Amino acid sequence: MSDAGNLVPVLREGVEIIKMVFFKRLKDYVATSGTGRDATDAIRLSGAVVNRVFGTPNPEEPHRSYAEANAERIQSVIGRIAVDLQDMRIPLTDALRVQFLCDRHEGIDSTETLAAARDWGILLADREVPLPAAFMNLARRLGAAFHLLQNLPKPQEPSLE
Repeated sequence: MSDAGNLVPVLREGVEIIKMVFFKRLKDYVATSGTGRDATDAIRLSGAVVNRVFGTPNPEEPHRSYAEANAERIQSVIGRIAVDLQDMRIPLTDALRVQFLCDRHEGIDSTETLAAARDWGILLADREVPLPAAFMNLARRLGAAFHLLQNLPKPQEPSLE
């Protein structure tokens, strides 16, 4: 397997970490902004927004029906991300671009997802695509800050023997 092939699963883990951080930020935002009807709705709405932004709709019920029935609310929250969740624009830009590169490597065309994020004002067009180490460092820092990585084993130090 090529180096890129070995790197793709690691980079996808970084994308998933950013998605989890985004979900947590969104859930808090939806709950405090009054957009969510109750705690359960805030969770479902936040999940649907994350899925829409990353172009990964959940086809399973009841998620599919919820997304269809709440399409306007989902789009309304997406329309506020660039303004109300500005702190997420850099991680989202990097995660969406890395996801695009991973998808491309695997023969998947996710151009529409990037274009939609640009159109929604989420994607920072002037930001350079991050190098893998920088992206993973960002994902790990955010994951740790949001207490998503505390139970992971610490990497072993290389042996000097």
